[in-house]
Amino acid sequence: MSSIEYQPSSSPKIGFLRYVSGVTLVAIVAAAAFGLRQVPGMSNFSPMITAIFLGMLFANFVAVPLNAMPGVKLMGKGMLRLAVALLGFQLTLAQVFAVGLSGMLVLAAIVASTYFFTLLGARLLGVDMSLARLIGAGTAICGASAVAAADSIRSGPDEDVAYAIGCVTLFGTISMLLYPVTGASLRLEPGQFGFWAGSSIHEVAQVVATGFQYGAEAGETSVVVKLSRVLLLAPLLIGMAALSKGGSGQSAKSLSFTQIFPVFVIAFIAAMLASSLDIVPDGIHTLLVQVTPILLTASLGALGLCTTFQSIRARGLRPLVLAGSATLFIAVVGLLSSQALG
Repeated sequence: MSSIEYQPSSSPKIGFLRYVSGVTLVAIVAAAAFGLRQVPGMSNFSPMITAIFLGMLFANFVAVPLNAMPGVKLMGKGMLRLAVALLGFQLTLAQVFAVGLSGMLVLAAIVASTYFFTLLGARLLGVDMSLARLIGAGTAICGASAVAAADSIRSGPDEDVAYAIGCVTLFGTISMLLYPVTGASLRLEPGQFGFWAGSSIHEVAQVVATGFQYGAEAGETSVVVKLSRVLLLAPLLIGMAALSKGGSGQSAKSLSFTQIFPVFVIAFIAAMLASSLDIVPDGIHTLLVQVTPILLTASLGALGLCTTFQSIRARGLRPLVLAGSATLFIAVVGLLSSQALG
C-alpha cells in the first residue's frame, strides 16, 4: 500500500456536505501547524513543513475516516495550484532590478544547473525521476513551496511530496548551522554571505534566519536574493511541464499551450505583474498575501493525510543521498558565484 486511497461510495452525500468532514480535518491540521510556531525551537520551520508531517502522523497513528477522504482530496493538489498562483502577489519585478541583470543571470544559472545536476544524479543513483524532479525543484528554488508547485504538474504519488519536503527540510536546517561558521572562516563580506545564503539555502525562513545571523546587511541581501530566486519558479515550472510532456512520447509540436504553460503558472506570472504595477488595491493585496501561506499549509497537510510511512520507507536512502548531493552542489556553486560577483 503506497498511499491511502479513497474509493467513492455508490451513494455519495449530495452537495458540499460530503466534503465537510475532510475539509474540517485539514483545517485542524493547518491550525495546529501554525500554532506550533509558538513553541520554542519551532519558529524557524515553515507551517507548510509542519503541516505535512502532522498529516502523516495522523494518517499513520490515528487513520483518516473514509468519509473524510473527499474533503481531503479536495484540499490537495487542486488547492495547491491556486495557492501557487497566489504566490505571485508576494513578488515584484523591483526585486529583479535590485539584484541586477548579472545577479539574475547568475541565479538562473545556479537554479538550472542544480536542477539538472539532480536529474543526472538520480539517473546515476537509480532514483525515480518523478521524485527526483521534486527534490530538484525544492533544492533549486524554495524548498517546500517549490516541491508543492512541482507536484502540481506531475502525476506521481503523494508520498513523494512528503519525502522531498523531508529532504529539503533536513538539509536546509543543516545549512542554517553550517553557513555562518563557514562564512566567518572564509571571511566573507556581508554582501557576499547574503548572496550565498539567498542563492543556495532552501526555505525562505531558513534564509532569513541564516542571513541575519551574519548581520543586518547580510540578512537584507539574503532576503532580496532569495525572493529574486523565487521569481525563477515560473520558468522552471514551464520547463518541467514541457520536458515531462515531451518525455512521455509527445512531440513538441503536439503539445498544447496549457501543457507547456500550465494555467496556474500563467496566473502566477499575472499576479506578479499585477503586484509589480501596483494595480491591486492595498486591502485586497494584503489579504491575498496573508491567505496564500494558509492555503499552502492546508494543501500540504492534506497531502500528508494521504501518505503512509510504509511508502516512505520503501524509497530507501538513495533519494536522501541525492538530496544531500544536490544541496552540496548548490552550496558550492552559490559560494563561488558570490565571490565572483564580489
